Amino acid sequence: MPKSAKYLLIGSTETYSGKSATVLGLSHQLQQKGLDIAYGKPLGTCFSASGKTVVEEDVQFIAQSLNLPTNRIAPTMLALDEVSVQKRLRGEDKTDYQQSLVQQYLQIHRGDLVLLEGAGDLTQGYLFELSLLQVAEVLDAAVLLVARYNSLLSVEALLSAKGRVGDRLVGVVINDIPNDQLAAVNSLLCPFLEQQGIPVLATLPKNDLLRSVSVGELVNQLKAEVLCRRDRLDLMVESLAIGAMNVNSAVKYFRKRRNMAVVTGGDRVEIQQAALETSTQCLILTGQLPPPAFILSRAEELEIPILSVDLDTLTTVEIVDRTFGQVRVHEPIKVQCIRQLMTEHFDINRLLSKLGLTAANALP
Repeated sequence: MPKSAKYLLIGSTETYSGKSATVLGLSHQLQQKGLDIAYGKPLGTCFSASGKTVVEEDVQFIAQSLNLPTNRIAPTMLALDEVSVQKRLRGEDKTDYQQSLVQQYLQIHRGDLVLLEGAGDLTQGYLFELSLLQVAEVLDAAVLLVARYNSLLSVEALLSAKGRVGDRLVGVVINDIPNDQLAAVNSLLCPFLEQQGIPVLATLPKNDLLRSVSVGELVNQLKAEVLCRRDRLDLMVESLAIGAMNVNSAVKYFRKRRNMAVVTGGDRVEIQQAALETSTQCLILTGQLPPPAFILSRAEELEIPILSVDLDTLTTVEIVDRTFGQVRVHEPIKVQCIRQLMTEHFDINRLLSKLGLTAANALP
């Protein structure tokens, strides 16, 4: 009779806090320890068509990154979107999702530890009885919370979460901490949380690469036309610059930034030229005005994509800003970065101890 797996549910106090990144880094460490792990996301939020099937993109990417076999990938119960909510509200969807969880998760042997990625925050999925706390209760799962650091006021969300999660909380990861605030976090916030019975398993410094987006993602979000270097849409953009000043000011401004996307008018040729000679990953031209041939030629030579959008500058900047705010980890360079960060900063042995697991639990 195979032993039953333990369940670790990774949640957050707010959306886009770094759950998927934590899963990627943590699961790599667990595999290095020789543990047989599985992964699942009971409540899916980002689906795409793959051949004749519809797949949850995070599940697909993480499963591939970890090289998990099919029997180590737990099913997604539901796609959370407007359509599914409407069906539930109308009474058309009467599915008992908790019963489905029991049938599809608890009755199947899935190795030593099943890592589950929770919903966006502590309340998402409640309508379907698939919120973080509801899933934790049904599966008798331990909970690891990821919190993006904003200021020392972040303590309030963590204290509130502890009050709701209770003894299931095995620890927290405090993510995206600016370097100049790391000392305060480690000397003030962490000791206080520990005194409140909230183990801090990692304090992760802010990392520009992890907050970056690919040029290809900007193309998708902006519905942009690619005027040159379509082969370099894998370049990563770490910051946004707006070329709306005079050229001398622009040059000084651009030189202070790195790996940027520059948004400027299609008629601002001198700004385009200045951007190409600094740390620019792509030019985004508004107003649907084509750049002159020498700009295209120089961009080709420097391998910098130029995008054209049928939008004004303000709308373009808003879309790019929103894309940075919802950044994902689906690039190999980010996976390597996450693994390194978690290896350096996450206390894997303390987590294993709290879960009652050691490398000796691993399957031969």
